[in-house]
Amino acid sequence: MPKDHGIGASTKRREDVRFLTGAGRYTDDINLRGQAYVHFLRSDMAHGRITSIDTAAAAGMPGVIRIFTGADFEGIGGLPCGWQVTDKHGQPMQEPAHPVLAQGKVRHVGDPIAAVVAETREQARDAAEAIEVEIEELPAVIDMKAAVQEGAPKVHDDLTSNLCYDWGFVEENKAAVEEAFQKAAHVTTLELVNNRLVANPMEPRVAVGDYDRAGDESTLYTTSQNPHVIRLLMGAFVLGIPEHKLRVVAPDVGGGFGTKIFHYAEEAFCTFAAKAINRPVKWTASRSEAFISDAHGRDHVTTIQLALDAENNFTALRTETYANMGAYLSTFAPSVPTWLHGTLMAGNYKTPLIYVNVKAVFTNTVPVDAYRGAGRPEATFQLERVIDKAAMELGVDPIALRRQNFITEFPYATPVAVEYDTGDYHATMDKLVEMADLDGFAARRAESEARGKLRGLGVNCYIEACGIAPSNLVGQLGARAGLYESATVRVNATGGLVVMTGSHSHGQGHETSFPQVIAEMIGIDESMVEIVHGDTSKVPMGMGTYGSRSIAVGGSAMVRATEKIIKKAKTIAAHLMEAAEADIELKDGQFSVAGTDKSVAWGDVCLAAYVPHNYPLDEIEPGLEETAFYDPSNFTYPSGAYACEVEVDPDTGKVTVERFAAADDFGNIINPMIVTGQVHGGLAQGIGQALLEGAVYDENGQLLSASYMDYAMPRATDVPFYQVDHSCQTPCTHNPLGVKGCGEAGAIGSPPAVVNAVVDALRSGGSGITHIDMPLSPARVWAALQG
Repeated sequence: MPKDHGIGASTKRREDVRFLTGAGRYTDDINLRGQAYVHFLRSDMAHGRITSIDTAAAAGMPGVIRIFTGADFEGIGGLPCGWQVTDKHGQPMQEPAHPVLAQGKVRHVGDPIAAVVAETREQARDAAEAIEVEIEELPAVIDMKAAVQEGAPKVHDDLTSNLCYDWGFVEENKAAVEEAFQKAAHVTTLELVNNRLVANPMEPRVAVGDYDRAGDESTLYTTSQNPHVIRLLMGAFVLGIPEHKLRVVAPDVGGGFGTKIFHYAEEAFCTFAAKAINRPVKWTASRSEAFISDAHGRDHVTTIQLALDAENNFTALRTETYANMGAYLSTFAPSVPTWLHGTLMAGNYKTPLIYVNVKAVFTNTVPVDAYRGAGRPEATFQLERVIDKAAMELGVDPIALRRQNFITEFPYATPVAVEYDTGDYHATMDKLVEMADLDGFAARRAESEARGKLRGLGVNCYIEACGIAPSNLVGQLGARAGLYESATVRVNATGGLVVMTGSHSHGQGHETSFPQVIAEMIGIDESMVEIVHGDTSKVPMGMGTYGSRSIAVGGSAMVRATEKIIKKAKTIAAHLMEAAEADIELKDGQFSVAGTDKSVAWGDVCLAAYVPHNYPLDEIEPGLEETAFYDPSNFTYPSGAYACEVEVDPDTGKVTVERFAAADDFGNIINPMIVTGQVHGGLAQGIGQALLEGAVYDENGQLLSASYMDYAMPRATDVPFYQVDHSCQTPCTHNPLGVKGCGEAGAIGSPPAVVNAVVDALRSGGSGITHIDMPLSPARVWAALQG
């Protein structure tokens, strides 16, 4: 029977009551007394030297309070990068300055030049349009390979070139990899593009700065996935505000997908301006503004090669990737194509030798950083496409080729420096074959062909690394922050609990799933557990939510704190029942003495902690509150197998996803319904990347897909009804819940499944096509069919 509460129950999301009734409190809902509004004047050219800024006319317009330019931020720190990568020669990456407002040059369309603070949004916008800016236009560099050629225009004049770093991993494998390719019975080579994406969360970014002159305290309300990180970066490295004088609040947040991890210029500006004018300052992004100011995702160009022996065993893999950084280094950008990508190139397979080269490049485009999956989708797409192409060239079944090369013994140390603790890739593939009815595909293809359509089947596997950790390892890899998580559990005198977590919820369902864990541990109703997050004044220092780390890292911190609570509560219960602490058991909210009928309720013990009339104060402190910080010993490694069936109209090139099946291994499951929802969302984003989405620049650095008129987001009619299963569970061995993380899986595993399916469909029509780059738009597919 399915559980109706606790771990493993599909409890309905309690936060949805306020979201669906319009009672949520988002950052744009926050309006402070005396609030002013800011509008940013942004560059309309990709690269240029600012020769003059005349704000006189704008300053005299109605409602204008003050106009800021880059000169106001001289001597103030720029936006910091949170991860340093060392190249294959042992040299640190090139790390240019990133001013809050442009100083001297503009480097991408959307770069903020000036900011007008006025009484209303409309007045601020009107005044911004009246600012006279003269910019000497410079040649823009957009293509990554062209950007690193000798003589290319430099994005940053003070750097030696546009090459941020040239990273090789694992460098000592390079010679052995080369030898393996020379000895290979077969080599498959594939060139591919991982298209640039705009995250487009439902809620655009918002920042509200406030300043209390009496206490010299600043507050920032912002749409952030990790408010403590914003407080640290902005306070210590940009504005010089001591952390105890700076509060960062991230209330309800309408989606993030990675793009709200980073510290942005608008946050620093609103905090700075609020103090400068001694009034709250608010900025709300328009959707068109978000397209040119939010960090973009992906944007890799890769050549991948797979070597196989005469028995079709994988013997070596090598890649060369150009990764776009955009005009500046966003907060975690350097880590995405390196440590979050290169370390996953083994995939689910026992390939003994791997070498990954990544050249990170500055261009005159919007900065690129982590987007749902962050490096893992790029690695999976490369690997699963080249395996499919190899199967095609060898004339073997793509599933059989994958099965033959699966890792089967755990723990397994890959040649790219990570160790998978558990997994069963045959089990997920078996489940996929069962779910997807692969035996019936031939009949479905024949039916499609009878209607003049081409039908294709694509299968792939994936593995990802979640819960980025441990801190000592990532510190060696260049992270400039710890990657632990925290929780404080406060028990009230009447038995209810408040859990203050450093994790942040922006769609993951923490307010439902976290109480399920606590309630099961104690044996109380989930309604007695309240989750508090997103406010640096209320919760202990935490790293926030990204990388599918909430339950694996944040949940583990919560478990550790609750274990401390239970231990102390048992001590109190033992005193109340005049028994040995070792004999106390807790079950269903009752403490009992083993082997007797003595018991005391959870609520009575909690009351005794706060009303210690019968209490050995010399032995036990009053109160019941504990804090824990949890730093994992390893990543977690979710995995899965996906199958996609598409139908292609050869007359128009339109691709329709007809069937999609996903078999995932997420370890232990806290709330199956929430997990299914997370997979559904990820699949929609992955299908969107494969078929529809793409941020496109012209040669002058103008973003051609800068609105929903030109950037095609997936709609309900673009995705099928999914078959989703997560019954194949190999629990994680190194966290107390045995969980692995589920939030990014769908976006990682679906793009190669879709592309594999489309290529299979086109080949069934006799085309000989072996690859098409994403997005597989009707025009692109039709053109491929023509020639």
